[in-house]
Amino acid sequence: MKRTTTHFIFAVLPMVLLVFVISCTKQGPQGTPGVDADAICGTCHNVSSDIVAKQTQFGASGHATGSTFERNSADCAVCHTSQGFIERIENGTDEIAGDVSNPVHINCRTCHNIHLDYEESDYDLTTTAAVSLWIDGSIFDFGSGNICANCHQPRVPSPKPEIGGEDVTIPSPYWGLHHGPQSTMLSGTGGYEIAGSMSYTNSQHTNLVTEGCVKCHMPDPYGNQAGGHTFNMTYSYHGHDAVWQEGCTDCHTDGNELETLIADASDNLDVLLVDLKAKLITEGVLDSTDHVIPGTHSSLLAGAAMNYLFVLEDRSKGAHNYKYAEALLSNSIEALP
Repeated sequence: MKRTTTHFIFAVLPMVLLVFVISCTKQGPQGTPGVDADAICGTCHNVSSDIVAKQTQFGASGHATGSTFERNSADCAVCHTSQGFIERIENGTDEIAGDVSNPVHINCRTCHNIHLDYEESDYDLTTTAAVSLWIDGSIFDFGSGNICANCHQPRVPSPKPEIGGEDVTIPSPYWGLHHGPQSTMLSGTGGYEIAGSMSYTNSQHTNLVTEGCVKCHMPDPYGNQAGGHTFNMTYSYHGHDAVWQEGCTDCHTDGNELETLIADASDNLDVLLVDLKAKLITEGVLDSTDHVIPGTHSSLLAGAAMNYLFVLEDRSKGAHNYKYAEALLSNSIEALP
């Protein structure tokens, strides 16, 4: 019995291996006769540890570990799933044809032309075109950072309060700019610009950081904690979080001074956020968990609540555009009782 089984295995094994080899060869384009396959695959894959390093970094990123790619409806999937984003960019639409089956989180193929031409151009970004922002139609054009702005931009709140406009009826506690207004904060646009003692100007980042998100979030990495394809700006160091300054040193040559600037901006905006939140709660437009209270509110109250959520959801604590964030909060505080 053992001899029969052994003979059967050795007889079948070559056929199994043949099927495996055939199936593998169908994964890529048909090779050129007489040309070693390594001449094609090696263009990208013979790059030492570069790919492994990027995969390791990305594996620790919020895009890879986030838990929102189940948002697969046609309107949400354009940003929450890889398939939806690719379809949106290819078709130039804000929504896709329908819900995404078997949704996948953002990955290498979302942002790069992986296995498209089987050349180094496969590392190119799927888009670098300037982005017309939904909130007000202004143009975001920060080079390679444009691909990020396609999703990291606020949605248009419905209804949208207008300066000096009529009361608005807010239907849901989740009303607002959604959770990714970073592009408009960096641009210095999209807020409810109440007239006040502070003018709406921009910090130097708006003018000097020509590659936008990529410049600061993707410099040479600190392992798989910050920079590179982690996109993170902080890392854990001896029990505390530290800012990864690798992308900042072209302008900020004094690391200690930079840390002070970051801390001061964060502390100042925290105070303003606390003050504005207290007023919004008193006026009955915001609750203690940062949700808007549904109901009819004046345009001013709704706009001030929108500004609060704008700065809060930006999550940069002033690093993206301190001057614009400070003006939105300060002028909102001044305008409320």
